[in-house]
Amino acid sequence: MKANRRLPPVWLMGLSNSTVGLTAGIVFFVMPQLLAAEHVPEARIAGITAAAMASNFWAVVFGPILDVRFSRRWYATVFAAVTFILVFIAVTNLRHLVILEFALVLAVAAAGLSTAALGGWLSVVCRDAEKNKLSAWMNIALICGTGIASATGGELVRHLPVWIAAAFLGLLVFLPTSIFLIMPAPGPDRRLAGESFAQFNREVLALLRRREVLIALLLFVFPCSSFALTNILGGLGADFHASPRMVSLAGGAGAFFPGLVGCMLFPIIARGMPLRLLYLANGIVGGLFTLSLIVLPHEPWTFVLALLGEFLFQAGAYCIQLGIVFQTIGQNNPLAATTFAFLTAATNIPVTYMMVADGRGYSTGGVAGSLAMDAGIGIPACLLLGLLLYRLPGKAFGADRSAVEPLNVLRQED
Repeated sequence: MKANRRLPPVWLMGLSNSTVGLTAGIVFFVMPQLLAAEHVPEARIAGITAAAMASNFWAVVFGPILDVRFSRRWYATVFAAVTFILVFIAVTNLRHLVILEFALVLAVAAAGLSTAALGGWLSVVCRDAEKNKLSAWMNIALICGTGIASATGGELVRHLPVWIAAAFLGLLVFLPTSIFLIMPAPGPDRRLAGESFAQFNREVLALLRRREVLIALLLFVFPCSSFALTNILGGLGADFHASPRMVSLAGGAGAFFPGLVGCMLFPIIARGMPLRLLYLANGIVGGLFTLSLIVLPHEPWTFVLALLGEFLFQAGAYCIQLGIVFQTIGQNNPLAATTFAFLTAATNIPVTYMMVADGRGYSTGGVAGSLAMDAGIGIPACLLLGLLLYRLPGKAFGADRSAVEPLNVLRQED
């Protein structure tokens, strides 16, 4: 990559991550509403949504192809285009559930691969000093994209012919790739994509031998800052005597405004604290907030407060996670996109099992049981992992920037 190539502003590069947020808004918010309007049973809708969510892990399997043969810009653009096509197919097949489910599963997988390629690409072109800001803006793109698609998708389908609405939604998903045109893109390695699949196991093992990756994996698979309560609170509005309308309004505003605040605060707070320590601190403070909700009355205002607080800490956790991922990748990592896909997929693991744990807590003790279960697991996990990192030799809380070693000598060209 040529040194004299000017970079666009960090906020603009971060907003290029909107494709994955827009796709999430369509798949997880718009489509369930449209299917319910078609009188599809709730159990069937839940099954379709769960299948689509599960495809987030596909990026781990196919991630290695993103670092070879073609540029990461090419992969990010092509997979965004594939997402566009699949969203169009899904929206135009509301009465053909097999086709719709297949399209949604592939759309989420394609959007994930697009953002993995983008993350690997940005880790190379963005300066180290600005990567915390980049993490914040990538999460803002995710939050805003989800909100925009959720707010506009249903209205488009209700007021326009289906195929026109589907085309608009597809184009909306693809629109962020226009930012790619002004971003410098390192050239590809010249291996064949098939060779990367053959080398997948060896390269993953090589990644796992790196101390930086192992520490990041420990942080991400432990239930330190999952804040999985945000995924079940929407169904608990009745326990707080909140009306369905209040639940919808609080859910939308709760995800959007605290999310933006959390993303904006992250680069400021991160200046004075190592990211790994900040991640654990965020989990502990957020867990204490969760515990405080137990003593509050089950009133609508408590429900709103719970949503605002949980989304605030979750947004902070997502920003810190991305910051740790970029820190772990380092500069000129030939497996940048593979590492990005591998580590970001790991962050979904605690969300999945903590949702199960929180549900068990609710079955045992209602809302208080769910809150106690979430905080009772999260806070000790943060303390235990913090003690473990403290006792490790070297800079366990602060990343060693010299630790990033190329796993292969790949050629980078402009």
